[in-house]
Amino acid sequence: MTEQTVPAPTPVRPLRVAIVGAGPAGIYAADALMKSGTEVAIDLFERMPAPFGLIRYGVAPDHPRIKGIITALHKVLDKDQVRLFGNIDYGSDITLSDLRRFYDAVIFSTGANADRALDIPGIDLDGSYGAADFVSWYDGHPDVPRTWPLDAEKVAVLGVGNVALDVARVLAKTGDELLPTEIPPNVYDGLRENRAREVHVFGRRGPAQAKFTPLELRELDHSPTIEVIVDPSDIDYDAGSEAARRHSKQVDMVANTLQDWAIRDVGDRPHKLFLHFFESPHEILGADGRVVGLRTERTELDGTGNVRGTGVFNEWAVQAVYRAVGYLSENVVALPFDDQAGTVPNEAGRVLADEDADGADRYLPATYVTGWIKRGPVGLIGHTKGDANETVACLLEDRPTLPGATEPELSAIVDFLETKGVPFTTWDGWYRLDAHERSLGEPEGRERVKVVEREDMLRASEPHKV
Repeated sequence: MTEQTVPAPTPVRPLRVAIVGAGPAGIYAADALMKSGTEVAIDLFERMPAPFGLIRYGVAPDHPRIKGIITALHKVLDKDQVRLFGNIDYGSDITLSDLRRFYDAVIFSTGANADRALDIPGIDLDGSYGAADFVSWYDGHPDVPRTWPLDAEKVAVLGVGNVALDVARVLAKTGDELLPTEIPPNVYDGLRENRAREVHVFGRRGPAQAKFTPLELRELDHSPTIEVIVDPSDIDYDAGSEAARRHSKQVDMVANTLQDWAIRDVGDRPHKLFLHFFESPHEILGADGRVVGLRTERTELDGTGNVRGTGVFNEWAVQAVYRAVGYLSENVVALPFDDQAGTVPNEAGRVLADEDADGADRYLPATYVTGWIKRGPVGLIGHTKGDANETVACLLEDRPTLPGATEPELSAIVDFLETKGVPFTTWDGWYRLDAHERSLGEPEGRERVKVVEREDMLRASEPHKV
């Protein structure tokens, strides 16, 4: 009898997943994958030399509580199943077809960092700015100019969300108030010369429709240099507004805060921050190509919480206008894109490709989205956890039918980047950059001073040599 040799079982390798974008959405997706019970090996690709996306480059520097989310994100990136490849530009340094060679699935979490357009006359005048551009400047983004024009004494901010509050608060504060934060020297120098003494925030609807969160709204009043002013005539509610207050504790808290401010006496703090409601931006006024004013149409509630125009117009003498009417995601190379919604068409995170002849949806193979590129730039940072869980659940459900990577070895992507000569930063590199920024702040008693220049970030991170 001939003895038969039983072949050794093929070893089961980890599921290889690439995540494009190392902000909160991408990191939450990595966390959801690791908590799924599936053996995974995850690589995050980030365009910036440093991770954390919106937390590092989209949150105002005087919001350390929100920046504390980085502590939780750190714990995820510290896991052995995760690697970070920073300073990698998707679309040029690496493509979707490249990623499919090395990974079983790709999740895009590229976020939203552009300003949504506002189609009113005068929007292109000198002195008309997008809030996202200003936020990038004061947060020390390496890819934006190092200076910002702050010569306007009266400024308008269009929008009633938290970004509008951040912009208004930074414009109204002094440079010295913000110096204890992580702002880099060029931002401090700019804010120290800021001439703004009046900041006017405009909302098209009423107090019950404002998108502020209660804590961020109340923080406006904490500055010793900012007097927050609300016109009593702007405190108005219809049946729809009252219903909104009953059904949402946050809406009611915001309304109560605004009511309290409307009935108090105006104090003598040097910078005035006005919160205006029922004023719909109609036109930015200009002279010699520059902003000289803003025209708004007075609105009124229609009973449902919505508003209608009254035909009454007001003009405000301002020399700069910032629109904070929403962020917009940018088109992702090789993926379909809905220009109107600013999202990648998807179903529960699966990227939609086109339609079959019978009308049934089809999906791009092994390609997923999460975060703002999936659902649009709405909600708070924590809301991206639900997005990540839904997307990861779909990915794991699809696992038996995934095409599979042709080069799944962990070293394959490193070899590829080395061959292309792309210098990339790593998670260890972030620790080095982090230590460097903290050392810059230490002599001044600050937690850190943010490094702005990309080359300086790379030098401190000691990128992978290629």
